[in-house]
Amino acid sequence: MNRILTLLLLASLAGFANAEDRPNVLFIAIDDLNHWVGHLGRNAQAKTPNIDRLAEMGVAFTNAHTAVPACEPSRCALMGGRRPWTSGCYYNGHKWREHQAPGEGLSAQFLKAGYYVAGAGKIYHSMATYPEEWSEYMDSKGMHGNGPGVDKYAGYHVEKTFPDLKDEDIVDWHSADYCIERLEKDSDEPFFLACGLYKPHLAFVAPRKYYENFPLEEIDLPPHREDDLDDIPGAGVKMAGPDKDHAKFLKSGRWKAAIQSYLATCAYTDMNVGRVLDALENGPHKEDTIIVLWTDHGWSLGEKQHWRKFALWEETTRTPLIWVVPGMTEAGSKSARPVDLMSIYPTLCELAGLEIPSHVEGTSIVPLLKDPGAKWNLPAITTHGRGNHAVRTETHRYIRYADGSEELYHNAEDPYEWTNLAFNPEYASVKAKMAEWLPKEEVPQKKAK
Repeated sequence: MNRILTLLLLASLAGFANAEDRPNVLFIAIDDLNHWVGHLGRNAQAKTPNIDRLAEMGVAFTNAHTAVPACEPSRCALMGGRRPWTSGCYYNGHKWREHQAPGEGLSAQFLKAGYYVAGAGKIYHSMATYPEEWSEYMDSKGMHGNGPGVDKYAGYHVEKTFPDLKDEDIVDWHSADYCIERLEKDSDEPFFLACGLYKPHLAFVAPRKYYENFPLEEIDLPPHREDDLDDIPGAGVKMAGPDKDHAKFLKSGRWKAAIQSYLATCAYTDMNVGRVLDALENGPHKEDTIIVLWTDHGWSLGEKQHWRKFALWEETTRTPLIWVVPGMTEAGSKSARPVDLMSIYPTLCELAGLEIPSHVEGTSIVPLLKDPGAKWNLPAITTHGRGNHAVRTETHRYIRYADGSEELYHNAEDPYEWTNLAFNPEYASVKAKMAEWLPKEEVPQKKAK
């Protein structure tokens, strides 16, 4: 029997005993990386060989979505186990520690079960933690998220370039180093190791060598339509904000430059993912380590005249999600079943034989890890502010805003969501069925700080 299958069986039988018999976990989180990765095929310009290598090692979910299209509440939901309509953490600025008590986080469950629990980089917002939920956490003091002298907004959408930037100038290099060092050590103690990579978060800057594969003159704009917002309700247009970032890029003519810089910054992150994977594959823990890679939400680069996250469309909600469970997942497999990132907490607990805390609202996707094509009746649900939700099935997306206005898209036929079908009577039953998944109660929304 495969070693990790033996470990999983022992873990499930042992409850909280025999921690040394449990599988290890390598937990890779990436900030602001959308579905422009090679194995998802959304953008042929993307070059992410290491993330694609990981996808070939296990199951890649091709219809995975964030719980919230913003950094702080997305991570609070995933790591804390509660959806925003339960926790009240709806937006950036809704301080996650005010919505999640110490001991409730995912890492805390592994610590309680006898794991060595270590982390580096951005797992929670602003690289903050509850120290009591970790055995140790990398001190990032003095390190730079964007490089020395690069302010978070100074390089906003490549308004400036920084030709002297080196790999090691960015905190992600050191976060990867921290994890590599621990992956290379032999130990009988099971570990939960979290590697949080900050890039491609703004500023869109990377060492200049990462631009070489993306010549500006060869950059293609994403598919888009000038009239794309004509059939969208006012609440959706307000989220898109076409008079903000998009108007600036149209005026400046730097739309392609922004895409070039985003692709280059993604390539920098892919390099660090590769370094971590190399350390695992060449180290003593390859055969008994579960890997999960996720990104906190998507990112728009001009589709629907929208930039950044903060919306409920495909580009802002869809994320890469990859699982490798030796002995369970089939190498190079894909699942088109709709899942959201709330599934990660309960899935890892189940795989490690840990009790899933009662407050956790997600559903384990272990059945899909065993059989990517297994029957699956749940949609993915994304929330952006109280009363604003998107429900994604295998074929459709339904959006309802707080004012009751709606959007409906047939994604199987309209992948860029150009035609809003919410007013088409032929789709009334589809819309009604999807609306049944919307929350019946939502906690009040406080003003973001």
